[in-house]
Formats: sequence, C-alpha cells, structure tokens
Amino acid sequence: MVGQVLCSEATHKTSGAKEGYINALSHIFVSTGRWFLVVQDPTTRSSDEVTPPRAGLINVIFDRPVIPPNTGNAIRMCAGAGASLHLAGPLGFNFDEKNVKRAGLDYHDLADVTQHANFHEAFMALPKSRIFAFSAHADVWHTDIEYQPGDVLLFGPEPTGLAEEVLTHPRITQQVRIPMLPGRRSMNLSNAAAVATYEAWRQFGFPGGE
Repeated sequence: MVGQVLCSEATHKTSGAKEGYINALSHIFVSTGRWFLVVQDPTTRSSDEVTPPRAGLINVIFDRPVIPPNTGNAIRMCAGAGASLHLAGPLGFNFDEKNVKRAGLDYHDLADVTQHANFHEAFMALPKSRIFAFSAHADVWHTDIEYQPGDVLLFGPEPTGLAEEVLTHPRITQQVRIPMLPGRRSMNLSNAAAVATYEAWRQFGFPGGE
C-alpha cells in the first residue's frame, strides 16, 4: 500500500510498533509534536507520489550519500531544527542499516525525510526553492547569504563532494562554502549540514525553538 500511515500521536511511544515497521521506512515526517511512519511500495515510490505535509522551512538535500551514520546524524539534526531532509539517490547504503537507525531513527522526534531517485527529481520536488550548493571551492561564505524560507542547502557525497553536473545545473542559485583554516580539505558531511542549517535557522530567528 502506498502512503499508509502506520503510527500516530497515540502510538508514537510504542517502541515495538516503530521497530516493526522500520525496515519498510521510506518517508517520515513530524507535525505538531507527532511523528508518523509512512511506507511505500519500493516498486512504485517516487517523489511526486507522496506529498509532504508541509513545505520545509529549510530543505537539506544530500546527493548520493554513502556513509550511513552521516545520514542518521542529519536526520536527528533536521528534527531538532525543523528542517526537511531530502536524500537523492542512488544511496550508497540500505536505508534500514543499523548505523542509520542508531544515529537518527531511534530518536522519537523524527524529521521530514524524503527519498528521490536522483538529484533531478529532488530539484523537481522543490520547484520554487532557491538552491545553494556547498563546495569547498566556492568563493562565497555560507554566512554571506540572506536565507529565505524554503531555501535548499545542497551537499554532495563523501568524500568527493558535488559533481560538476550538479554544480553547473541551471537550478543552482549560488555555490557557497563553509570557511575553514588553510590546508583542511573538507568538513564531515553531517557537521557541514548542521552548520549551514543552523545558520539559516538563526537568520530566521529560530522560530519554534526553545
């Protein structure tokens, strides 16, 4: 069944229910303190078949991630900041790997997470959003951007970063980088996503935060 809601506010603390459905997980979202698990038939799921319940204040896209704990950490980070996480395939791991679950999916306040077949589909799912591509070779710092609700923060796979075809895509609004000391190659993916997400959220005044 496509888009079946498995758990609601009344059952979200039942660990057995969560574990029972975790291997079929393909889409997660949180709304007003409630979390839901929504599964789709893997032969039919696509980004345009399931509509998220709300547009993300901040959208984070991981293009072809390969290290499970980084994605798990990002899920938990996005839950904390109210951001939406988009995973553009092909993924370098199975989404039900224990490292992903350990890092993020055992956290009861789950983020809005959507899988897409590739970065093209991820971009199409966010047609009106500005897209900021993070690259160690960019000239503009991420703090120089005045972020707007709905903006996309785009990150490439570990350890290569975004491919040239992504960086030069016409949907890219600006390439940006997170400043580092000289001689350092790059930041950890989930750390970089956290730095960028919280900068955008800070500019918005941390709405909903406490």
